[in-house]
Amino acid sequence: MPEGWEWDETLFKGSAAYYRRGRPPYPVRLRQCFEDAADLSGAPRLIDVGCGPGTVAVALAPLFSEVVGLDPDPDMLVEAAILAVESGVTNTRWVKLRAEDLPGGLGLFRYATFAQSFHWMDRDPVARLIFDMLEEGGAFVHVNSVVAGSPPPPPLPFPTPPDAAIDRLVRAYLGDARRAGKGVLAHGTPSNEAQILREAGFRPVRVIPVRGRQILERNVDDIVAQVFSTSGSAPHLFGAKLAAFEADLHQLLERASNQDRFSQWLGDIQFDFYDRP
Repeated sequence: MPEGWEWDETLFKGSAAYYRRGRPPYPVRLRQCFEDAADLSGAPRLIDVGCGPGTVAVALAPLFSEVVGLDPDPDMLVEAAILAVESGVTNTRWVKLRAEDLPGGLGLFRYATFAQSFHWMDRDPVARLIFDMLEEGGAFVHVNSVVAGSPPPPPLPFPTPPDAAIDRLVRAYLGDARRAGKGVLAHGTPSNEAQILREAGFRPVRVIPVRGRQILERNVDDIVAQVFSTSGSAPHLFGAKLAAFEADLHQLLERASNQDRFSQWLGDIQFDFYDRP
């Protein structure tokens, strides 16, 4: 959990409706790379902790007998259920629960995935809880989008989103301290997952590369959705100024690309498998 910050239920309030459109997708080889690295014998179960709108859970569901998506935000779980139906996935269920309140009578799992979620949690007790919920030979799997040595983008057909200008606009409305729920992130979000998981009993990391290397074409509304999908610019933070901020954001993006098109480079990611003895 970030230093000096306490979780509250407004962390992603209002973001769920924007998340699926706004967040860049995972690489198309996500499922295949997981399948190649995992033991899927028998009838394994997966728990996706902090599942958000179900992106990873639904993508991996065909590999498992059952997938449980866990999240404290009910709106995220609504979006996850819609995604499952749209994807023809029938072996998922969605549970409103914080990771700190596990095991919640959910039983044993072969694998537990965490995609951009573990840093929001009280990580030491959550790591120990997950260790006890996994079968021997299973793994805690961190979906890691920050990969050293990922190749730089090639020449792109459209401008990239003006991230620095967007950040300045957000700070003009919300202040310089990064907001997160009812608090602020004075020290950013933590890392050092490897040490925490080792202390919980997991083996050293086993890295599984997932090649991305795809150019995404996105429009103004996609980038607006991306901004509102993040905790630091979740819609509720703007209060009565939300409409004004959105109008200013549209103007900024329209000035940045006169064709209403942006390019984003989808680089490589990796699965960090921390196996359970």
